[in-house]
Amino acid sequence: MTVPLDGEERLVAPAMANTESAAENALRPKSLDEFIGQQRVRDQIDVLLTAARHRGSPSDHILLSGPPGLGKTTLALILASEMQAPIRISSGPAITHAGDLAAILSSLVEGEIFFLDEIHRLPRPAEELLYLAMEDFRVDVVVGKGPGATAIPLQLPHFTLVGATTRAGLLPSPLRDRFGFTAHLDFYDEGEIARVLKRSSALLKVEIDDAAIEQIAGRSRGTPRIANRLLRRVRDFAQVQGDQRLTNLHALAALEMYEVDEMGLDRLDRSVLLALVERFNGGPVGLSTLAIAVGEETETVEAVAEPFLVRNGFMARTPRGRIATALGWRHVGHEPPAHVSQQTAFIFDTSEEDA
Repeated sequence: MTVPLDGEERLVAPAMANTESAAENALRPKSLDEFIGQQRVRDQIDVLLTAARHRGSPSDHILLSGPPGLGKTTLALILASEMQAPIRISSGPAITHAGDLAAILSSLVEGEIFFLDEIHRLPRPAEELLYLAMEDFRVDVVVGKGPGATAIPLQLPHFTLVGATTRAGLLPSPLRDRFGFTAHLDFYDEGEIARVLKRSSALLKVEIDDAAIEQIAGRSRGTPRIANRLLRRVRDFAQVQGDQRLTNLHALAALEMYEVDEMGLDRLDRSVLLALVERFNGGPVGLSTLAIAVGEETETVEAVAEPFLVRNGFMARTPRGRIATALGWRHVGHEPPAHVSQQTAFIFDTSEEDA
């Protein structure tokens, strides 16, 4: 029995689906002490918040960058908890006009934390308004139109902006430079993921064997959100079987049913690799041609499957097109040709080819 997974339904998609927000929120750590992993970032934020509390003033603005699912939103909520401050949450795509942002900023209270997710997708007029708000805690409200328009300065309370982005390179320098502290979150190692799973299983009140934890951790792509999602699916599988304790056999059977293999690849990932190897002899092949071969949109292959495959050395991007590496050949059960075996396993040339 197999369960088709595509788009938002992929178990190994790092983005959070709308239907799982409540389940994920229940597993979020509530303090820095509970937060697992990212030790360097935790220590830096701890110093920042402790100093702000000693001064009795809001913290500097903070930018959190890194791939989805690593804890940026969780850290923002922890910041509010540690500072005992209210938090307002919004996102770049939700703000369509500068007036939307001005309305939010003018309603903040002293010391409030404003968490702006996907800040790189903020419209340009809103972004320019944010410059003044971050630096001088002021916005200029324009009244009227045309030559008779008047800008009325509106003073804002001192607040802390916490921006989150998965693509820090898209932030313009003037905006990036206005953050007092920038933290980059890295992928977790399997030991840290195992600790996340132990904590989550305790919160879910399920017993789980160490072997099952190891099995799930190895397939979680170094991402706590994916680890928690896989844990919930293994729990469901065991409960359907009438068992209360999650064993290695439950983990193996459940993850096989959901088509998540031992390296964390799912159906879409393997389809891309198989197409590269079997239809195009390992490449190079253009992105759009590859997408047609697997029956997916170009954006899906590029944004959903490709980052993990490239990062882990299964495929590479070259000026001539996508190619399967020796590791990619072997993962789909084929021995690579001699010329592929001599290539470096990890090639991270991100040049775009003709699609």
